[in-house]
Amino acid sequence: MAKRAAPDLPDITLDDARTRAQSLTEQIIAARDTYYGADAAVVDDATYDEWMQQLEVLERLYPELQGQDSPTLTIGAAENLLFAPVEHAERMLSLDNVFSDEEFLSWARKVQRDAGRPVRFLCELKIDGLALSLRYERGRLVSAATRGDGRVGEDVTENVRQISGIPLQLRGSGHPPLVEVRGEVFFNVAEFAALNAFQESAGDRLFANPRNAASGSLRQKAEGKSERGLEAMHERLSRLRLTVHGIGAWSDPPVATQSGVYELLKSWGLPTSDYYRVVDSAEDADAFIRHHGEHRHDIEHEIDGIVVKVDELALHDELGATSRAPRWAIAYKYPPEQVNTKLVDIVVSVGRTGRATPFAVMEPARVAGSVVRQATLHNQDVVKAKGVLIGDTIVLRKAGDVIPEVLGPVVELRDGTEREFIMPANCPDCGSPLAPAKEGDIDLRCPNARSCPAQVRGRVEHIGSRGGLDIEGLGEVSAAALTQPAKPEVPPLVTEAGLFDLRPEDLFGIDVVVRDAETGLPRLRDDGSFDTRSPFRRQRKKTDPAFDPDGPFDGDAGFILSKSAQELLTNLELAKTKDLWRFLVSLNVRHVGPVAARALAQWFGSVDAIRAATRDELAGVEGVGGIIADSLLDWFEVDWHCDIVDRWTAAGAQLTTPGHPGPGAAAVEGGVLEGLTVVATGSLEGYSREGAQEAIIKAGGKAGSSVSKKTDFVAAGPGAGSKLAKAEELGVRILDAAQFRILVEQGPAALDTAAPR
Repeated sequence: MAKRAAPDLPDITLDDARTRAQSLTEQIIAARDTYYGADAAVVDDATYDEWMQQLEVLERLYPELQGQDSPTLTIGAAENLLFAPVEHAERMLSLDNVFSDEEFLSWARKVQRDAGRPVRFLCELKIDGLALSLRYERGRLVSAATRGDGRVGEDVTENVRQISGIPLQLRGSGHPPLVEVRGEVFFNVAEFAALNAFQESAGDRLFANPRNAASGSLRQKAEGKSERGLEAMHERLSRLRLTVHGIGAWSDPPVATQSGVYELLKSWGLPTSDYYRVVDSAEDADAFIRHHGEHRHDIEHEIDGIVVKVDELALHDELGATSRAPRWAIAYKYPPEQVNTKLVDIVVSVGRTGRATPFAVMEPARVAGSVVRQATLHNQDVVKAKGVLIGDTIVLRKAGDVIPEVLGPVVELRDGTEREFIMPANCPDCGSPLAPAKEGDIDLRCPNARSCPAQVRGRVEHIGSRGGLDIEGLGEVSAAALTQPAKPEVPPLVTEAGLFDLRPEDLFGIDVVVRDAETGLPRLRDDGSFDTRSPFRRQRKKTDPAFDPDGPFDGDAGFILSKSAQELLTNLELAKTKDLWRFLVSLNVRHVGPVAARALAQWFGSVDAIRAATRDELAGVEGVGGIIADSLLDWFEVDWHCDIVDRWTAAGAQLTTPGHPGPGAAAVEGGVLEGLTVVATGSLEGYSREGAQEAIIKAGGKAGSSVSKKTDFVAAGPGAGSKLAKAEELGVRILDAAQFRILVEQGPAALDTAAPR
């Protein structure tokens, strides 16, 4: 049988090509179904793109292999939809890809030849997120849908209403009867880190990368979720962002260029990119691509390439499109930054919730601008799925150029000395048998919550965090020093109950192996040794004639506390008077985050009142509910939990709100908002979400979590979503950020002189 060949593929017969094409098709479809249906990637982008390239080459060699349902002719997936189907008014296409300067310049020159006249190109960053279509009718948002297969997507309108920056009503006037706006939903790098911190604080799973987190966050349903689940859902959605990058259905746009479209969309209040540029030649576009390839880590969100479009809209119609992509646009995909290194070991780390997580320990490798020695492998099933053996040469990259990720082994380099990883049966820190928290869980956990050193360390670090008591000096190193010191043998803190009992002498003579904040594993120096420190080292008094800062310590006479030790003890003393809600978060009760803690503190006024409350009394507090009520009741049934409360109280910690008259009463009497309920939603300029709630409470008001007929005011900023719609429906007075500031500082009477919203 005759063979055909292509420059990037060896000679291959039709039968062999058919077998290879069928295998590639099955792999691509399986990867698509997993990504679009389960919001998880079974392969990395580079591998997926390589499969698609190989299939395209085979179909060019043997066109008879290309059926109408080939992945090269179709987009995404429309089966197994989680939400109601939505038919796009105009097909939502994908983009063809190029991977080198030569491929890009070849495409650009072909476009110029086909156009028959000079072409200007619009260049913009390719955000690594989830494609979204917004449908506006006469300026009002009526639906939002995922891309799906390009013709039918999923209706995610209710979730989109909670995303900050997406207007429910376009600014200005003269809007078209119908317009579909296309964009990309994503987490920026900082918000993704904050989201994972929130997940960790709640004892929930961490997300591997921002793109899958964005897809999973947008495609989640409220039905059947507990109060805690709804809180987590809102937390994820409120951190998402959208950047619009084009139009779909629009009968007669009043502009002539793609850049003109962006300016018009921006004037309507839609979020557009600040990073696009219109250039006069293909060479200028190529320079834009190369520049951002060198500076891709300077952007606040992840990018995986550059999109180049013909700027003139009339040429879009002339150039047309294939079944899956326009001919007037191309995506230049940057290669992921990845390296090969040796997998030295797989060790298991236990976090503050008891979850046992395998981590890859590797020979140091520089990737995406930093040296990487450790990377999470999530759980034992992921280790098996990746197929890595201890001793393998592995492929390592920064997922989204942020998180170290092990892609898999280089099987060809195995020499027979590699060995399989076996998940330990016991906790590596305390020896307790590991087990799932409940039937069906993949993750294994250490059940020794009270005295497992790793869990105690994690809880103590959480107490010192900004979301807890916010204690300066009680961070990663000091938490490890107090709970898992290299010496002395008995740590100063066996549990967090003794935190406020610490004395100066408890801090003498401590050495600690510094642990990585993300993995919990011992941190290594560049020479491979453990990073060991003495964070509370004693110092001789300078008045001592024998003062020698580097001399040996031979007794307590003439010694003073080091600055770090003194600051820690001082800040622990100051923390005793922190707000009650911070103590509630610091108790590490499952599901009790800042929102629920504030509601409990405002309603009950003390830990003792919460401890004495019935389930119905706890569940009846707005923002709490049955799940959190059960969690509180279970927590207080454990004797060592109660010991924490009792010892903190005995040490002088103020586990009450001073002046609070008792359960059900407002926390602040005589404030300008006494007797009023205010709901803050969206992004209010000058306030964080917690800051807005705190401002309401300090003014004597009730910070509501939902809008009802009993709500007096709703302060709404960008991304207010369904709460704003509910306020409009009920006729509740709506305030902007400036009016909200007047309300909490001067009271409702002062609003009469303020400009109406």
